[in-house]
Amino acid sequence: MPKFGPAGTSESFAAMGYKNSLDVPEYIIEMGLDCYEYQCGRGVNIGEEKAVQLGKKAADAGVYLSLHAPYYISMSSVDEEKRLNSINYILASARAVNAMGGDRIVVHTGSCGKISREEALRLACDTMKKALDALDGEGLGHIHICPETMGKVNQLGTLGEVLELCSLDERLIPCIDFGHLNARDLGAFKTLADYEGVFKSIRDALGADRLKSFHSHFSKIEYTTGGEKRHLTFADSVYGPDFEPVMELTYKYGCDPVFICESAGTQAEDAKAMKEYYLSLSK
Repeated sequence: MPKFGPAGTSESFAAMGYKNSLDVPEYIIEMGLDCYEYQCGRGVNIGEEKAVQLGKKAADAGVYLSLHAPYYISMSSVDEEKRLNSINYILASARAVNAMGGDRIVVHTGSCGKISREEALRLACDTMKKALDALDGEGLGHIHICPETMGKVNQLGTLGEVLELCSLDERLIPCIDFGHLNARDLGAFKTLADYEGVFKSIRDALGADRLKSFHSHFSKIEYTTGGEKRHLTFADSVYGPDFEPVMELTYKYGCDPVFICESAGTQAEDAKAMKEYYLSLSK
């Protein structure tokens, strides 16, 4: 069974009277959801004690936790110091999610800058190998790094690039952001076959097991010629992508992914819409 939940908390979190991140598991259950992605985009600022407390509350409630690593990670930087710092940020993220009882961190891979996409991917692959070695060295080899497909044209993170990164080690799980893929290709998802191509690509590149357990971000995203501009809500009718085909294909292929909704302010409510549609397919 797939898991559904928000990235961070919706506007409804405070509106319902919740104030503290330790209230998140109760909120997730109240919303009828299964998981939550803790946001460390601006740095890993949660202490170990609080992470353990959150993890215990989540475990007691049956809520699965993952963590979004800092946005400024750049595995493909031409600056070696930035790449080495990125490994430290990945380690900090892994320590935090491990304290929470989770086992997945979502990571941005970087940009291409003034180098070719091929060179950027080569550098990112090298950094990823070093990051895995660093996790092993700290006894965190069970933590899955999930490189994310990215929404801006000049960023490293096409579907093919993410799948190539994940082919380095079977512990690497792709984070498929359907909104990002749609934005960077200026509205690529039009037919069911367009969506199904993603599922087939994961299966062909990484095998059936990682197709079954992939990680995913989902939101509708406004885009320009450069790709992603801003996240929207499911109420938007101009930009895609639609979540229904993804749910249908998840059911068709027997997948059990983690779906994290990144809508702007309604991420828990929109995650619930995804879950309800998925459940309707099995009736």
